[in-house]
Amino acid sequence: MPHKLISCDDHMDLGQLPADLWTTRLPANLRDRAPYIEERDGQAVWICDGKVWGTWGGKTPPTGDKRPVKPIYNAFDRGGLYDQSERRPAVAELRLQDMDRDSVETQVIFGPIFQISTDDPALRQACYRVYNDWLMEFCATAPNRLIGVPMLPETDPAAAHAELRRLAAKGGVRQVCLMCAQANPKFDDPAWEPLWSALEETGIILSWHITVFGVKPSDRAAGKAASVFANTKGFLDNFLEPFVDLFAWGILERHPKLKMVMAEAGTGWLPWLVQELDYRHWRLWEAKEFWGDKGGSALETKPSELFKRQIWATFQEDYVAMALIPFFGEGHLLWASDYPHPDSVWPNSRAAIERQMRDLSPEMRSKLTHDNAAALYGLG
Repeated sequence: MPHKLISCDDHMDLGQLPADLWTTRLPANLRDRAPYIEERDGQAVWICDGKVWGTWGGKTPPTGDKRPVKPIYNAFDRGGLYDQSERRPAVAELRLQDMDRDSVETQVIFGPIFQISTDDPALRQACYRVYNDWLMEFCATAPNRLIGVPMLPETDPAAAHAELRRLAAKGGVRQVCLMCAQANPKFDDPAWEPLWSALEETGIILSWHITVFGVKPSDRAAGKAASVFANTKGFLDNFLEPFVDLFAWGILERHPKLKMVMAEAGTGWLPWLVQELDYRHWRLWEAKEFWGDKGGSALETKPSELFKRQIWATFQEDYVAMALIPFFGEGHLLWASDYPHPDSVWPNSRAAIERQMRDLSPEMRSKLTHDNAAALYGLG
């Protein structure tokens, strides 16, 4: 496989961001409430409005490098970088070095969407704006290698629309992310219509990414082996309802130029669901003569046709996906490494690709790992 890879789902996590990101960039009237770094119980963490957002990797824990056994607990350990700062992904030179090591030409970089949370919508939206501006500045170091995915507020359609317009005016944005699992109001609300229209108008791609979820202390699986399967149970909560709403409420039908990427969403559950949507669509039209239109005339196109026209999906190491290429269409599956997460394939992406694509032609491998993404993101 001589070509370089394009990875369509990588990350810039909360623990990697500059310590002064918000304390120096938020508007003056919000700066005294800005997220900041504080040491608690020997661990550097982000604090905002008294709440702990998560850990920060810019300060070595008290145990430092004296662990008697260095377990593989993140991609850097796997890559032999035990003694390197976990902030590597936020240092452009080091990130590009890590990409070169893995033969990755371009990364699509998602951010710490779930952790940026506060009860004050004004503060939260301001934090999003600061992060988005910093991310685009970071990616300007190598704009065709680093494709940042700014975040849109998911609980305020008007704010999401305003932020998209602001980003579009700045230029250089190819894709944005809206966390569908937290979308409020639901997508059938007309308040989202200006956002769908603006995405069509600007040509900016909308993406969804799985959120962080796990076992609550009150869950019966907490502390038991069953807890490792919590993500499996919570997975569909992230995608099922908003995905169906795209078809049920005619969003894709009304906005044929809207392009969407489902990142780290898995692939195996989609064929049955789209098949079921097609069946229900057929029943809608079959039954019109008995119970009237009920608005069905607004849903003319089969869901499977809309899906193949407007939706792309990423995969990491997904053997099921290899059997589903005809379903997705050759141009709508996008490989990803998930750098630098613990379950990523970095820095062994070539080996992971060989394992799952050994039965595919060189031409198809190139499409999945490079050509499809190059076409979608205009990378030539």
